[in-house]
Amino acid sequence: MTDKLNELTAAGVAVWLDDLSRVRLSSGGLDQLRREKHVAGVTTNPTIFAKALSDADEYNWQLHDLATRGVDVEEAVRMLTTYDVRWACDVMRPSYDGSEGVDGRVSIEVDPRVAHDSDKTVAEAKALWWLVDRPNLFIKIPATEEGLSAITDTLAEGISVNVTLIFGLDRYSAVMEAFIAGLEQAKANGHDLSKIGSVASFFVSRVDSEVDKRLKKIGSEQAKSLKGKAAIANAQLAYERYTEVFSSDRWKALAVAGAHPQRPLWASTSTKNPDYRDVIYVEELIAPGTVNTMPESVIHAYADHGETRGDTITGAYDAARKVFADLESVGVDMDDVIATLEREGVEKFEASWQELLEGVRKSLEAAASGKGSPNKAAKGNAKAAEKAGGNA
Repeated sequence: MTDKLNELTAAGVAVWLDDLSRVRLSSGGLDQLRREKHVAGVTTNPTIFAKALSDADEYNWQLHDLATRGVDVEEAVRMLTTYDVRWACDVMRPSYDGSEGVDGRVSIEVDPRVAHDSDKTVAEAKALWWLVDRPNLFIKIPATEEGLSAITDTLAEGISVNVTLIFGLDRYSAVMEAFIAGLEQAKANGHDLSKIGSVASFFVSRVDSEVDKRLKKIGSEQAKSLKGKAAIANAQLAYERYTEVFSSDRWKALAVAGAHPQRPLWASTSTKNPDYRDVIYVEELIAPGTVNTMPESVIHAYADHGETRGDTITGAYDAARKVFADLESVGVDMDDVIATLEREGVEKFEASWQELLEGVRKSLEAAASGKGSPNKAAKGNAKAAEKAGGNA
């Protein structure tokens, strides 16, 4: 039987899992995915943690201890989530060592409520880096305007960064500039650049969801013919910018000093529209030096029927530009699409974070009272968080 995920990996796409839970860790499920499904990294978000905390009694002992200590809710959230991420880093360490620090990374997000405060973002990034204390950690920082300087400042401290919630090409270019500036400062600060990693998480399916909604409202036959094309075209043009930046003389000077490129990571790659092929956002975004983070269902779907047809990005730039021109001609304002998605992306993760806090608060109260299972107290909030945040 053909190993389709191995073919994908051989084509230059690192397969990462967009999920984490203590059950997945304690059962050996994550390690099994690493060994058998070529999973080489893990991403998380507040929605994922809210669901994990509500589904497993394995958190009860820690919730009981935290309640006994009388810690506040925000500290409890950090203790619970960093425990899982630290464990996941240890599970993924063979991938990290085997790839000389490129893969084997596990991401944890800063509090999304500070996405528009650069100083607080950097301070929290440093705190999370210290708490987890693993070299294969990524700190997730949203790519807001204020986040750009936080990305540079965090990298300058020698801390590896996953830049998240990137939707548009201009913001992506700014993210790569922030990355390179951060590495230049890290080098000046005496850090070993070979130990600093970064990915730029470029969101995919959410673009189609927003654009398709607008195309449906326009209603013309030409508009209908463009459904399902915007997201892939957007990502393909992002990769074009990536190849330009990471072939520049400025980058080459950092590469000589041991730096690794900031790989584009395709996020939000589960198909939201059932009319589309369930692995379309994997098959159509294959190119060397990329990452695709997927829910486990998409990983299994690709293993079953995914088609690796070589590089499906590099030769598609002109076609992608035509998609953008056609979208403009029918009245879709892509600048407004991107602005809307960024605003909603931050808002959704803020809502998920609030629901996570509320779920943990209820769990701590249940643990302190000794009545019932602490994790069950959070179930309602986890469902609300999942609805608010959605899949990445």
